Amino acid sequence: MPNYDYQCEHCGHIFEVFQKMSDDKLTECSKEDCSGRVKRLLGGGAGILFKGSGFYQTDYRSESYKKGASEAKTKASPPAKSSSDSQ
Repeated sequence: MPNYDYQCEHCGHIFEVFQKMSDDKLTECSKEDCSGRVKRLLGGGAGILFKGSGFYQTDYRSESYKKGASEAKTKASPPAKSSSDSQ
């Protein structure tokens, strides 16, 4: 169930209501001293939330990209030094 934002046309009070999409729109202000008409505001919607660790842009690369990247990595890495080279 979504949250809807409403604004009173009389007093300007903005409030949020948690209601079903099938529920009727509210018509009166929720403030005690005001009985003005309200209008539903357009919301930006919720963004995608990724919870947990491990959500990276590179996780969903194509197989051809991964293959090319691994080849480039092996070509660019310097040769490992052995212990006999340092003496």
